[in-house]
Amino acid sequence: MPTSTSSELVRALRSAAKAQGFDVCRVADARAPWDAAQGLRNYIAQEHHGTMSWMDSTMTRRAHPTAMWAGAKSAVVLGLNYGPRDNPLAALEHTSRGVISVYAQGQDYHVLIKKRLKQLARWLADETNEEVKVFVDTAPLMEKPLAARAGLGWQGKHTNLVSRDFGSWLFLGVVLSAAELPADRPTADHCGSCRSCLDICPTGAFPAPYQLDARKCISYLTIEHDGPIARDLRAKMGNHIFGCDDCLAVCPWNKYAQLGHEAALWPRPENAAPDLAALCALDEAGFAELFVGSPVKRAGYKKLVRNVLIAIGNSGNGELVAGARARLGDEYPMIRGAAIWALSRLLPAKDFAALAKTHIPDEPDQTVKDEWAAGMERP
Repeated sequence: MPTSTSSELVRALRSAAKAQGFDVCRVADARAPWDAAQGLRNYIAQEHHGTMSWMDSTMTRRAHPTAMWAGAKSAVVLGLNYGPRDNPLAALEHTSRGVISVYAQGQDYHVLIKKRLKQLARWLADETNEEVKVFVDTAPLMEKPLAARAGLGWQGKHTNLVSRDFGSWLFLGVVLSAAELPADRPTADHCGSCRSCLDICPTGAFPAPYQLDARKCISYLTIEHDGPIARDLRAKMGNHIFGCDDCLAVCPWNKYAQLGHEAALWPRPENAAPDLAALCALDEAGFAELFVGSPVKRAGYKKLVRNVLIAIGNSGNGELVAGARARLGDEYPMIRGAAIWALSRLLPAKDFAALAKTHIPDEPDQTVKDEWAAGMERP
């Protein structure tokens, strides 16, 4: 493909991407070597992926774009801005309400982006007569290193992408193409000496700049992690109930962020600072109805209620005791355990001990009995 024709094609590609609602479109060489593979291997070797076994099992395919598809020559990386209207950190002050990550407050972005990626990919295939494949973040493709290579931004010290134009708030999608397109230049790292994202993390999930230990990350804990959350981390989680934006929201580059224009991604009323008492009272059918079409469904009913009970324990609000107490008879041990922890934080010691005395004899699960014991040993 002649250079002039290639340049014209990329200009047309960017116009087509804009017509699909994407805010930025850049191209990377899908075949060039990179160091992201070694970073991934180190991440797995240090067990920083926690219980996300799929990261280990897909590591070979994830290591490089051509490992996913040997015929890939170019990666078209798309960004869709979802910048929030308000600073997400403000929601942390309202401790009787839950905090849902900005990306999950509206419609599931996977569905919206994949549909548009397919339409753009079909256009590119028609223009080049070359095969294409589309990827959102459910596939084993490392979009953030590709986005950095294409020049959408750089991976900050919190490992997420930072854009000079959109701050922390870009959804990413990729079209791999067998066509050879002229690549854009990467963007330099502009983090400098700033440590804001590292220092704000409540659980200390960053062992070093540009490294994340998912086992301490609130996003991982509230979405991916099954079973009880470690006791030493619960009090640090505050009122986060699905995901966490702390390290994203504090980034100074957000001074250039823009309000997202995609109405489908704007917060649903029920997802913007939801009432913890109401969420605690949900049954499984109510959960499915409330979060239909929402990324929150990914956590599942049991984990969300667990997260809500931890937030209740951190609320300091005695009015939430009734909701937590009602969960002591829940059918799921993980939920019963979280309710016990919440009550151990909200009730006076003598009231908690009296409650334990009536419940421990009938408790069939040893891990739940351990929660009662730990609650009575509090300082």
